[in-house]
Amino acid sequence: MSLQLNCFIMLDGHAEEAIEFYEKSLGAKILFKQTLGEGPENPDNPLSADEKKRIAHSVLHVGETEIMVSDTAPGQPLQRGNQVNICITTSDTEVSKQIYTALQQDGQIDLPLEATYFSPAYGMITDKFGVTFQIFTKRPQ
Repeated sequence: MSLQLNCFIMLDGHAEEAIEFYEKSLGAKILFKQTLGEGPENPDNPLSADEKKRIAHSVLHVGETEIMVSDTAPGQPLQRGNQVNICITTSDTEVSKQIYTALQQDGQIDLPLEATYFSPAYGMITDKFGVTFQIFTKRPQ
């Protein structure tokens, strides 16, 4: 079982600009980048051309670490305190469930832990101290 914690920066439509800034200012290298338009579209909630350009997820290599940068989903509020959060990455769905359950005690569920097109178990919790965690489970290799 592997467990990794990374800084995750959430922005409201400025992720592409931030990525370019971090490339120049920090020497960041893009390891992965996907826009909302490159993911599966929900026919019940179609995206505008501008919304499709928003960054769904990116991973940047900076020095000896990785940071993640994305835009919020359309309509998802960006609140003071949740712009930078911690992404906990596991390789085991059961471990993800245990962490998610433990962190939600006296906290708030932001996104339920469930299977998505990019993860077998992904969710977000703001713990009782106001720290937002994303729980991301890698797909089996």
